[in-house]
Amino acid sequence: MSTSTNRLINRPILATIHTDAFRHNLSRIRELAPESKIWSVVKAKGYGHSLEAALKGLSSTDGFALLDIADAQWLRDHTWGGRILLLEGLFSREELELAVQLQCDLVVHSEKQLEWLESYQNHSGHPINLFLKLNSGMNRLGFKPNQYRTAFHRLHSAGYRLHHMTHFANADQVDRSPSVGQQMECFESAIEGLDAPSSLANSAAILWHRNALGDWVRPGIMLYGVSPTGVHADIVRSELQAVMQLRSQVIDIQELKKGDHVGYGGRYQAPENMRIGVIACGYADGYPRHAEDGTPVWVDGAGAQGDGLICPIVGQVSMDMLTVDLREAPNAKIGSTVELWGSEVPVDDVAQMSGTIGYELICALATRVPVLIK
Repeated sequence: MSTSTNRLINRPILATIHTDAFRHNLSRIRELAPESKIWSVVKAKGYGHSLEAALKGLSSTDGFALLDIADAQWLRDHTWGGRILLLEGLFSREELELAVQLQCDLVVHSEKQLEWLESYQNHSGHPINLFLKLNSGMNRLGFKPNQYRTAFHRLHSAGYRLHHMTHFANADQVDRSPSVGQQMECFESAIEGLDAPSSLANSAAILWHRNALGDWVRPGIMLYGVSPTGVHADIVRSELQAVMQLRSQVIDIQELKKGDHVGYGGRYQAPENMRIGVIACGYADGYPRHAEDGTPVWVDGAGAQGDGLICPIVGQVSMDMLTVDLREAPNAKIGSTVELWGSEVPVDDVAQMSGTIGYELICALATRVPVLIK
């Protein structure tokens, strides 16, 4: 991902990463979980926003949580001296020495990882923090309850500094099993008598399950101003802000007659004589190809009073372009600025109209899209 616009660009598309929104969202999380420390989750290169932007905007976090040890190395090389958590721990025994050199905290979720750590001789001069993961019902990673206590005692005997950890499967659902309550019962039973700090809550739990936070919370998607449920009203109620804004321009306007078809496959047929705007953004930029007719695009200055307004997509999104209905936008013209998602068009709304989730859209921003970090 480029983090600069200082190169030859002839297309008007631009993604802007607002680091002040990062700071605002982190502050809101501290208000929601005032007694917990915060792991800011920046896997997948900061959910498509770049590690550079995440480090700039989230520098007051208590720690960064990620997957790839190369990203941990990048943070250390760029002056981050705080804690780093490897969310899936080690992928090979060979990674352990580098993880220790980088002073990473490690999640431990498997017997193989446990064996590597038991045989490791720590000569670093500082303790190694481990987050032992309990499979409390999600059935993805972690030790089953009947294995957990033995794993804890083995690592404790090996001299590691231990924390308890689990992950909620349905913190954003009210009618799915296992519920947060069921997983908490499992967790509390498994750790009874094992004194150690805990890490429990993801974004959804921070928003809706304040009794299940733990000593360390792990916000991911909410840091980026995107909803865990895909419903933008959650973001409004929580007073979070969109961090990524994807903008482009109207590059052409077509005058259609009633009955004319638009785009590949002729999916949309003009119900009357109308104008459509052609926008420089397509699926090769990371915009969803499956966006339905009616997916919102905001066009600046397009309204009768010169105000910005939403114009719906009409026709199939193509590789480099998409088209919008300008019947209600008399002042839209070639060169008008548009927002594909950001503060005017929630990415969650685009995702809902495309049969996906906001997570996927922000992570899928194409490398050819220039990025400006503010």
